[in-house]
Amino acid sequence: MDPDVVPAKAALRRRMRTLRAGLVGERAAASQRAADLAPVGRWPAAPIVAGYRAMETEIDPAPLLARLAAAGARIVLPVVIARGEPLVFRQAGAAATMTPDAAGILAPPPSASALAPGLILAPLLAFDRAGGRLGQGGGYYDRTVRALRARGPVLVVGLAFAGQVVDHVPMGPRDERLDAILTEIGYMEPPKG
Repeated sequence: MDPDVVPAKAALRRRMRTLRAGLVGERAAASQRAADLAPVGRWPAAPIVAGYRAMETEIDPAPLLARLAAAGARIVLPVVIARGEPLVFRQAGAAATMTPDAAGILAPPPSASALAPGLILAPLLAFDRAGGRLGQGGGYYDRTVRALRARGPVLVVGLAFAGQVVDHVPMGPRDERLDAILTEIGYMEPPKG
């Protein structure tokens, strides 16, 4: 890995956590606007959609997940099984059934069905117009997306506030690019190639 990538990512994470915290006051309205703007009809039919439970200052995918569920998608949520391993996606259920995963994040319990999604809504700290994604730093989504893409097509859509765009996200050889980005002001697909 390029030795400059790790410190550049750490500096960008610090800056973007502060910036995103300033955007959280708009979260409910921005989350609904993003859901309304999602070009669901343009996306490949994905009977299984991976979302996430919004934490802290993340834009909330709940309105979009509700829209996709109403259209017949089965909703799954990420589960950390072990540090350094890909995520497992388990069928979402009632909030009361959630249990802490290996990272201490509330997730569907082990009894919930594990399913492979065809569409992943990915949380992020920053994105660029080329599909670069900066996550929290654990590499979970990169490992997971890489493993799923090795098996077949999967559409990965970053969900963010428009203010989380940067000129360039430092990318290493193990980082996976987004296929699209959805914000409260629109939807974009990075140029292919």
